[in-house]
Parts: sequence; structure tokens; C-alpha cells
Amino acid sequence: RVGSPTEVVPAVAKDVGASTVFISADFAPYGQQRDAAVERALMDNQVALESVGSPYAVNPGVVRKSDGTPYQVFTPFYRAWCDSGWLAPVANSTPSWLSLVSDPWPTAELPTSVRLPSIGEEASLDLWRTFHTDLIDEYPDHRDRPDLAGTSSLSMALRWGHVHPRTLLAELNDSRAHDVYRRELCWREFYADVLFHVPQSAQHSLKPTMQGMRTDSGTSADARFAAWAEGRTGYPFVDAGMRQLLAEGWIHNRVRMVVASFLVKDLHLDWQRGAAHFMQWLRDGDIASNQHGWQWAAGTGTDAAPYFRVFNPVMQGIKFDPEGDYVRKYIPELAQLAGASAHEPWQAPLLAGDYPERIVDHSLERHEALARLAELKADQ
Repeated sequence: RVGSPTEVVPAVAKDVGASTVFISADFAPYGQQRDAAVERALMDNQVALESVGSPYAVNPGVVRKSDGTPYQVFTPFYRAWCDSGWLAPVANSTPSWLSLVSDPWPTAELPTSVRLPSIGEEASLDLWRTFHTDLIDEYPDHRDRPDLAGTSSLSMALRWGHVHPRTLLAELNDSRAHDVYRRELCWREFYADVLFHVPQSAQHSLKPTMQGMRTDSGTSADARFAAWAEGRTGYPFVDAGMRQLLAEGWIHNRVRMVVASFLVKDLHLDWQRGAAHFMQWLRDGDIASNQHGWQWAAGTGTDAAPYFRVFNPVMQGIKFDPEGDYVRKYIPELAQLAGASAHEPWQAPLLAGDYPERIVDHSLERHEALARLAELKADQ
């Protein structure tokens, strides 16, 4: 059904004669407001709303310090999260489905450039089995390499409930590789916990001291943002990531950090602007992970990288895409540049086709970012 949840859910409950509607709990600000409104609408029809479980191994708000306050740093949160434990996966059941008339599904013709993966529980479990059997032992060494198939690619499945984190956690052991992967699952839960305790962090910097950072606006800033969003900055590692986002609705995590740092510290634009663009395009868009991942890159969030850490987009590309395979995959203009030379097309302009010139000088913008940080500190 299509429409407002406060109208559609009570209508379906009435159609099937339900006395209780069961949902998976949503801990994000919008989800909590929506579910509360649906509960009130159902109560008008004497129908109950009951939460059973959530998309997390441990619900946000459960893991706390000994004094009852929430954690603000990941590592101690991870230790407490592991100590708290989680339920084993629920055994499969055979549901009895009702026959309901569905509203027509909207139809759309995808652009030929868009590449989407298979979806659903079985497809997600197939991904997990392949990763768990063939790839996880190399995960600590390969997880930062966008040119390799080194990650589980399950972020979308976790976001939309195609697979539950407890299913994955149940198959992890105490080896180093498995622990590294378990920590990555915990980052998702840590950010959900932070957002649960500080819902305003979806739009505002967690560090009050960083809210006065001077950022750019106006026509020139809009042009720089458009170049970043369309993959036209002249920095191949950044542009490959942004073109991948438009083509697939997904970006490798290492590349997400680099493109976020570039927007905030090379282009001097608000992190919220980049975060909103990501949420518009990401098929794994999760408000907690996305917003706080951006705050990490911007140096404004909990457990964040310090603002003075500015990723060099060229060196990041050479380090994590050493042969340039990732860059050439998404930037066909650079097909004639072999190996790592694809990360510095300005060194061989005759082979770079019509690939754009760099819109900024990274070394100069790094100094500008640090100058703005010094300016901010001087005013406090």
C-alpha cells in the first residue's frame, strides 16, 4: 500500500481483522515519531502496536557505562557491547500468508548506467556465505581496498533487514579476522546508540566547539559542490567514488571517508550538505551511520578523526588502489593511463582525454583548512 503510515497501517489492520500490529523497533528520530503516530492511530481503532526486536544485535540505549551514561568513544563501547552479549538467531518459521490486494507497484526505467545487485534474504545470505567461506580471512588486509572484492557488501542487506546482524555474529569466532569484522558490525550499532541519545546530531555537529567553523556558500561554493557530486573534481580517487555512487548507489567505505574529507576540508563546505547528498543516492543509506560517518570525517562527531587530519586524495588513491583499477573502472577517460599513473592524470595530459582539470590545489586547501581551524580556536 502507498500512503501515510498513519492511514495505511490502520486500514490494512482493519482489512485483516488484526488486534495487534507487530513491528521491528526503529530508534532513529523520524522512525520513533512515525511509530508513535501510527500507535495513536491504531489505538483509535482499539488495535495495539507491539515492537518485537530491532535491526540491531543490541538495542540502542542498552549499553551504558557503569554510571549509567552513554559511551562517546568506540573502543570502550565495543568492549561493553561484546560483554552484554546478544540473543542467538531465531529459528526459521513457516508463516501463513494472507491474500491481500496490493496497490500497483510503481514502474520506472533505469538508466543504462545504473548497476544494482540482487536483493532479498536468499541473495544476502549467498553474499554472506561467499564472504564467510572465501574472503573473511583476508578481510583485515583487504577491507580498505576498493579495487578488490574484500568486503561482505552486506550494508544494504543490514539496512533493509534482509539479514540480521545476529545471524552474522553467530558465525564469527575469536580469530583476528573475525574480530575485525565484528568491530565493523559494532560501528553500526555504536552510531545508532549515539543518535538515540543525541537525536539532534542527525543535523548538528556533536562537538559544540566545531559548530562555528567557517564554511563557504554562494555561487562559487555551489559550483564546487556540483563538481564534487558529479565526479568532476579532477582528483580521480574522489571522482571514481562519486561516479560509483551515481551508477550503483553505493561506495566503498574507504572512498566514502576520502570524498567526505575532500568536500569538507578541500572545498570547505558543510558536512551536512554532503551527508544529504549521500542519503539521496545511497541504497544502504542509514541515518545514524551516514550522519556520524560524515561527522567522523569532518572532525565534528564522537570519536572523530581530528580536524587537522586532512586526507590527501592522491596518496589515498595510490595507497588503496595501487594499480589504478578502481579509478579506471569508473572513469573511462583515464583508460590509457597505466597503473598508479591514473591517480595523477595531470602528469600525462595527452593520455587523460577530456578528464577535467583539478578544481582546487589540495596542498593550498589543506593549509586553508588548518587556518580556519586556528581561526576557530582563537575565537573560543
